Amino acid sequence: MSNEKYENLIAGLDIGTSKVIAVIGHINSEGLTEIIGIGMHHSTGLKKGVVVNIEATVESIQRAIEDAELMSGCSISSVHAGIAGSHIKSLNSHGIVAIHDGEVQPVDVDRVIDAARAVAIPADQEILHVLPQEYIIDEQEGVKQPVGMSGVRLEAKVHLVTCAVNSAQNIKKCIKRCGLEVSGLVLEQLASSYAVLTQDEKQLGVALIDIGGGTSDIVIFTDGAIRYTGVIPIAGDQVTNDVAMALRTPTAHAEDLKIKYACALAKLTKPEETIKVPSVGDRTSRNMSRQLLAEVVEPRYDELFTLVQAELRRSGYEELLAAGVVLTGGTSKMEGVTELAEEIFHMPVRVASPVSVTGLSDIVTNPIYSTAIGLLQFGREKNHEAIANNRNSKVTGSIFSKVVDWFRNEV
Repeated sequence: MSNEKYENLIAGLDIGTSKVIAVIGHINSEGLTEIIGIGMHHSTGLKKGVVVNIEATVESIQRAIEDAELMSGCSISSVHAGIAGSHIKSLNSHGIVAIHDGEVQPVDVDRVIDAARAVAIPADQEILHVLPQEYIIDEQEGVKQPVGMSGVRLEAKVHLVTCAVNSAQNIKKCIKRCGLEVSGLVLEQLASSYAVLTQDEKQLGVALIDIGGGTSDIVIFTDGAIRYTGVIPIAGDQVTNDVAMALRTPTAHAEDLKIKYACALAKLTKPEETIKVPSVGDRTSRNMSRQLLAEVVEPRYDELFTLVQAELRRSGYEELLAAGVVLTGGTSKMEGVTELAEEIFHMPVRVASPVSVTGLSDIVTNPIYSTAIGLLQFGREKNHEAIANNRNSKVTGSIFSKVVDWFRNEV
């Protein structure tokens, strides 16, 4: 496959509990991310966001990547992959350094970030992200870009995200077995925030809840910066299991019934609406009221949103969420989810799909693709930062070489 017609290829790989999604994109002439290939395959090798079967996960990744490469006509060598699960921990930290020469240089920013990340974490955890929230220069708070400002003391407030070393290594191992390099592991809810949240929402204060198959991931933004991340190990799989148990139907059929007919708020259904429920074994199918299905589903969603609300309270940011709650992920698509969430949270709720992307937009405008598209957006930002750093280092290097040459000529 040829990559000649596209420059700046980026690939995102969302390895979820229920499915693996691979997305290939490139940055077009207008600076937007254009999607050129998508691949999706059923995932069986993960439980609650953590790899439990390497062979099955490798096969799912391989199939998803092949489909995406076939659609795009390009081959990829590296991907940005998502990571989730109950092993994810987060904390806020801060660091202080003295400013050399009275003006903040990029090296001072690097030093203060290093000081902030110097916290004791357990031996089985590793730092996944160091996300700057704000900088303080001589007690002047709220500084977002400190480079070039004058001062004596520089402080940084950062949000640290850690993950289990073993879980990260297992994901990397699965991707490497498919012949791909890992450009970076990204927290899944952070990736989703790149795809679905607007800058206004982040500034006002918003909670994003990414409800997937195995885990529900929470991330809170206020004043334009990330403040809190959390994971709740209850999501779509539990709803499917409830449907399978209550209606006595195989799990695969329960999943289909949930997707096609389920409603998260029983009062939105009508008693006369009926659905056909397949039975186990060779028994004949039965007709059941759709309201009965909604009465099975509603308590589980109620429990999930109650746990999320408890997590928001524990974070201390519940009162600061002026923009309300944004739901995304495949399990948030169900009818009645927004209404039930508004009843529980008592704040505005919306279900979000990826924005600011072109190409195949009719397919990717779906909450299922939020994390995968977010991984592309994250990769694009990292590429921009790397290019800018290279440019700065080249400028610094050329100035230094000119000074050296001048000295040689003088001598």
